[in-house]
Amino acid sequence: MNTPIRFILFCLASAFISTAHADTATSTFQVQITITKSCSVTSGTPINFGNVAASSPSVTANTSISVNCSRLTPYTVGLAPSNSNTLGAGVMSGAIGGNTDKVPYQLAKDSAGAVWGSITSGGTSNVVSGSGTGAAQPLTVYAIVANANFAPDVYTDTVTVTVTY
Repeated sequence: MNTPIRFILFCLASAFISTAHADTATSTFQVQITITKSCSVTSGTPINFGNVAASSPSVTANTSISVNCSRLTPYTVGLAPSNSNTLGAGVMSGAIGGNTDKVPYQLAKDSAGAVWGSITSGGTSNVVSGSGTGAAQPLTVYAIVANANFAPDVYTDTVTVTVTY
């Protein structure tokens, strides 16, 4: 047989051969994640007024705290001295035994003395509010001592930082 006739016979035979056909079935599924809001707070270094003469007038010092809340999460930051004063008015106690002096101080949002405390109810608020960005947000905390006329000593207090979200 010559080649053109073979080709024609091949083509005719191929027309009658069934081709393989694959059936398919499909389905779908979802991918889901539930992201919950979160916040963390990191306290800075202690507020240290340094060495202050007893005759000194009002002195101010500050530190920074860092709040990191998930994106678009509203939060408030309240400060409470160890005496639990909601107006941010604390007292520092001396380290020397027998010294009963207490040095009063005021926590503030700025160097001008805007009170920073822990009240968030009754239409009154003295906390700092913000909205999370997913990154750490620094906040400056000021402490003001109006009068340093106390017995020489090292005075300290502890402040609790509370983030509500």
